[in-house]
Amino acid sequence: RVDRVFKRLLPHTTVFRPDAQNFNWEINVIKSNEVNAFAMPGGKMVIYTGIIDRLKLSDDEIAAIIGHEMAHVLREHSRESVSQELLKSSSLSIISSIAGLGSVGDTLLQQAGELAFSLPFSRKMETEADIIGLELMARAGYNPEASVTLWEKMSSLGGSGASILSTHPAGPDRAAELQRQIPKVAHFYKK
Repeated sequence: RVDRVFKRLLPHTTVFRPDAQNFNWEINVIKSNEVNAFAMPGGKMVIYTGIIDRLKLSDDEIAAIIGHEMAHVLREHSRESVSQELLKSSSLSIISSIAGLGSVGDTLLQQAGELAFSLPFSRKMETEADIIGLELMARAGYNPEASVTLWEKMSSLGGSGASILSTHPAGPDRAAELQRQIPKVAHFYKK
């Protein structure tokens, strides 16, 4: 099922990046109860059977997950995150040194940087991946409404609440944002 959904989404990646046809796209399914999926630079992705089985996902909901992970690859979020983290860490270390904060002050400054910069940046990337993934799935003929039901199911598991320390937007917030975006991609699905 995962491979079939993946192959149906794949041709639509070039709408966002013509060079995506040159990526080394690959999806791997790992048998595990873990409710997760992730992407690496260049097109390699992983989805755990736990997310499919525990949430009893439809093919449309699987397409929402895979589309989201493809979007991370297309937008090079992994590389962008590393660059931003290096910039933040270097800047904060310089500030700490100049201010003579010492190790405790340096730790507090790093934590403040995480809250003020890294987490909002990560959430922005997640939202961007949700929206691009939504269009990918609609273009491939998967019902974009499934992106909303996916996040409703994820929210029912708990653990993805509105934590201020989370790198991901809260499930209900994601579902609401995706619902707002559906009219923009509905015509692709109707085709």
